[in-house]
Amino acid sequence: MERSVIRSLIVRVEDCQPGEPREDLLAVEEPLEIQLGYERKGWRVHKSVSITMRTPGSDRELAAGFLFTEGILTDATEIENIRVSDDDENVVRVELRAGVAVDLRRLERHFYTASSCGVCGKASIAALNLNGRQPRPAPGPVFDAAVIHGLPDALRATQAVFDQTGGLHAAALFDAVGRLDGLREDVGRHNAVDKVIGAQLLAGKSLPLSERGLFVSGRASFELVQKALAAGLPLLAAVGAPSSLAVELAQTHRMTLLGFVRNGRFNIYAGEQRLKEVGTRHAESGNSEENESHMPRLHDSVLSVTGKLLTVDF
Repeated sequence: MERSVIRSLIVRVEDCQPGEPREDLLAVEEPLEIQLGYERKGWRVHKSVSITMRTPGSDRELAAGFLFTEGILTDATEIENIRVSDDDENVVRVELRAGVAVDLRRLERHFYTASSCGVCGKASIAALNLNGRQPRPAPGPVFDAAVIHGLPDALRATQAVFDQTGGLHAAALFDAVGRLDGLREDVGRHNAVDKVIGAQLLAGKSLPLSERGLFVSGRASFELVQKALAAGLPLLAAVGAPSSLAVELAQTHRMTLLGFVRNGRFNIYAGEQRLKEVGTRHAESGNSEENESHMPRLHDSVLSVTGKLLTVDF
């Protein structure tokens, strides 16, 4: 059996009656230590930069994606190699090439990061920035509402470990016609996103990912918006709700943020210009980018310019 799943005995209770012990499958959660090797004043040093609770699998991608979205890496050419420790399969070391400058102040976080919320380990709210990056995604493709409506079923159909355990989050890139690319699963939403971005980075794909959207199970937190922006993704869609800070960040950087993408509907919290039906309607109403500064922000009252939350039904 793959390392991301283990067997466990359970007792199922139905109608107040316990049944016989039976076997069930659980998603594995284990710590992963990410170590960084780099040059400092002519010496090669190694430092542990993060410990995150994750589901084993795609650990090299997770490490690369984490370092990229945290602003330590700018592209894959800065990596000399990434390897799992021979002594501990829960340790990954990323060796950077000679001459790559490293600013560990970008990692102002406690070393322990919970799987449920990677941002919980940040040392202060001041560290919750884009690590010196101030991206504004390219206009990118315009997405049909039908493409967005089809994402939940497409994601669910490819969640192999979730099918076995019911206990994992998923993240995947998608294009303008709804094709999924590079789905990854993990107990942590932020880990799944780092794995997706890291996979693109290590595969030599061109970043920023300005022609893709990102779809995630669960809610859309500030950190997921931050990671998507770091990768240059113009659109983030989530099965669950966004947080207020996630909406504020998306609006500030003109990123499209969608929530409650399920059951044939979704809400638009920012960046409606990338939704074909909605963007066209608002352009015809005179709400173009040129007069964007005069438009009310959706986050100010969770209202659109028409006085309603932007909800698109199938």
